[in-house]
Amino acid sequence: MENIKIEGTTKTPNVEFNKETGELIIQGRSIPENSIDFYKPLIDWIDAYALQPAGATTVHMRLEYFNTSSSKCIFDVFKKLESIKKSGKDIAVNWHYEEDDEDMLEAGEDYDAIIDLEFKMVMVPER
Repeated sequence: MENIKIEGTTKTPNVEFNKETGELIIQGRSIPENSIDFYKPLIDWIDAYALQPAGATTVHMRLEYFNTSSSKCIFDVFKKLESIKKSGKDIAVNWHYEEDDEDMLEAGEDYDAIIDLEFKMVMVPER
């Protein structure tokens, strides 16, 4: 299983998944033409990672914006991570949002309310 590193575009986020450190980073903008096609390799990677996860996994979500179809795929990513947590591993999600972006904060709080993972809301300065 290889680590994932995907350079972001104007429509897709940067992605860095590192199996050794247990750090999973998704940052940028997520408005791909086909969200399922973009997120499927990430979900497949998490399935493989779940077989031998790091002792602790930290997810850094630093999205500026995501569309509705991406929100479902992000939910699917969190559900896969939730199953790793249920196997006894530590999973933490750092949900980054700009200080004036209440919509992104609310999105993180919504995921926190429906997913059994530890979410930490991290306010960052406006870019």
